[in-house]
Amino acid sequence: MTALLSRTGARVERLPLSRFTTLGVGGEAEVWFAETHEQLREAMEQPYRILGGGSNLVIADEGVPERVIRLSGALAERDLTPDPHLSEDPWVVTGWVGGGVPLPGLIRQLQKLGLSGLEGTVGIPAQVGGAVWMNAGTRYGEMFDGLHTLEIVTPEGTRQVTPDDLNWGYRDSGIPRNHIVTRVRLKLRRAAPEEVLAKMDFADQARKGQPKMKTPGCAFKNPGGVSAGKLIDEAGLKGSRVGNALIAPEHANFIVNLGGATAADVHALLGLIRDRVPVPMELEYELWPAPGNA
Repeated sequence: MTALLSRTGARVERLPLSRFTTLGVGGEAEVWFAETHEQLREAMEQPYRILGGGSNLVIADEGVPERVIRLSGALAERDLTPDPHLSEDPWVVTGWVGGGVPLPGLIRQLQKLGLSGLEGTVGIPAQVGGAVWMNAGTRYGEMFDGLHTLEIVTPEGTRQVTPDDLNWGYRDSGIPRNHIVTRVRLKLRRAAPEEVLAKMDFADQARKGQPKMKTPGCAFKNPGGVSAGKLIDEAGLKGSRVGNALIAPEHANFIVNLGGATAADVHALLGLIRDRVPVPMELEYELWPAPGNA
């Protein structure tokens, strides 16, 4: 399909969603590239989904019927200049960082500027908006460690909130599903770039045993502080394969795409894990569409 322009100038194109996910599966949908708040509001006039970095996501082979929104243009720009009215040594409050900004590049830039607070999110393949929406992180830190203000667009309008306004917690921002994080201000501490880099390297060590192939990330949340990967391994499932989807030999809480895997392959492995692991575990992946809403 040739790209079209909406009435506000947004680029609209029917595309395979597999190209936007870290797993590399997913059928087609109408994709809106929203560069401004005006374009975003137009895209939200019909049923929609927001797609960021595409991690922690399994999209059906049939795609989804809703519009899929990608933040770009002005909504993917960053201003890391300290705000003189809000910053007070050693704390720095930045300008606005767009929800469409890739998180890995942002973390590298913060390190070079000597700004500390988000090192624990190193290596997470997300965009800022999605990472904030799910409060992405590792055992060494999470997105809400470095947030000052969030701009959220809802079907009713745009509002700004602080972390104190939200009931956030582990892998949860408290932001409703139909709300979009368009921009954030960061609150970070000044530090030597070498100190920030050392913290990043330390946090990154925890990822050394993770698979390097296409994967959405961890499949299940750790139940009650117990390692989900350990439970899956103890059930004898490490290395199990359906089609071209595999429970990774390196870490049993990861499902990888060997090349040409389908969403159906991944769902079959998730079902196998749930059947064989005796402890109920909550899925970390988001499924499009959700079960029962196909």
